[in-house]
Amino acid sequence: MPNVVDTQVANRRDSRVAMPDGEILLQQGGSGPPLLFLHGGGAGTWGRLQDLLASSFDVLAPVHPAFGASDEMEGVEGMDDLVYHYLDLLDRLELGRVALVGSSFGGWLAAELAVHSPQRFSELVLISPVGLRIPEHPLRDIFLMTPDERVEILFRHPERLPAPDPTDTDAILTNYKNMMALARFGWSPFMNNPKLERRLYRVTARTLVVAPAEDRLVPRAHDERYASRIAGARLIVVDDAAHVAEMETPEAIAAPILEFLTGGAR
Repeated sequence: MPNVVDTQVANRRDSRVAMPDGEILLQQGGSGPPLLFLHGGGAGTWGRLQDLLASSFDVLAPVHPAFGASDEMEGVEGMDDLVYHYLDLLDRLELGRVALVGSSFGGWLAAELAVHSPQRFSELVLISPVGLRIPEHPLRDIFLMTPDERVEILFRHPERLPAPDPTDTDAILTNYKNMMALARFGWSPFMNNPKLERRLYRVTARTLVVAPAEDRLVPRAHDERYASRIAGARLIVVDDAAHVAEMETPEAIAAPILEFLTGGAR
């Protein structure tokens, strides 16, 4: 997936963090209270949305194990392993209670973390999250799509994207690695934890669910179900935004997220 934004945060820095089963890439920028940002099924490249969040927060945007520039980590095999991986990372960084933002696959992971350890998270923002099993409103199967079909489904205005370079082997291999990683954590059951919905009552963080109005991958029913199962959660719908709104229309979703995160009592 192309990175269509430029980095603006002056104090942006990348580092490698050693974990029990390997190293991950940790991207960080901004200043203020800590905010953990969990990316979706792509490489987790720092973009404009992270820049905007970094105007008010110290944003930590790690790349999940097996994705992008992070190591494979044989001991991290499923969603439950990812939960413990991130709890270990928070401990390693000596972070206590943090704001938590997750997009798509990262939204699922964020929900699992907030269920497992509610005391660690002050706010929770889920952007077009997957993770729930709703048979009457199934997710589109991204693994069955061609690369061109994925672009058509994920973006609101795919015609505005730069044409991919067919000779860019690094981009091709990275995309392949990300799809393999996504399948590793979400193949069976397909992109959901059937037990998650009945555990959402455990979430104590102030919660905002962000639903792109033109999301053609995740049906609106999934956003609505999250919002109805988490006590006190708010649901907002962002117009003219598709599933990858964080890349395509980052300003449109950053505004309500920042208002939510900075407007309530921390």
